[in-house]
Amino acid sequence: MIDFSQCLSHYPSKEFSRRVKAAIEQCERKLLPLESATNQGGYVSDEAITATILRVTDQDGHIQVLAGIFFTEIVICCGCGDDPMLVNAYGEMLFLIDKLTAETEIRIVQE
Repeated sequence: MIDFSQCLSHYPSKEFSRRVKAAIEQCERKLLPLESATNQGGYVSDEAITATILRVTDQDGHIQVLAGIFFTEIVICCGCGDDPMLVNAYGEMLFLIDKLTAETEIRIVQE
C-alpha cells in the first residue's frame, strides 16, 4: 500500500497535493494498476513515472484524489526495427484515502 499518512497532516492545503504527488511517484510500480492503462499490449517499464494531481475532493470519510500518471510502456513484437519499442503512456487513477487511517483504495479510471 502507498503510505499517504504523512500527506494527511497537510490536508486541505496545497502542500497536500504536492505530498500526494511525491508519494505516488516514489512508490513501487507494482502498487499501481498501470497495466490497466497500457493501450498497445505491452507491459510497464521500470522507468520513473510522473504524477499530475487533477482533482482533490473531500468526501465524508475519505479524500478522493484523481491523478494522471505518465509512464513508459514497452511494446514487443511490433514489427519494428527497434523491437522492443518504448512508448509514452498515460492513465488516470482515483485514490480514495481514508481520513483516519490513510488506507487507500486505487481505481483505474477508464477513458
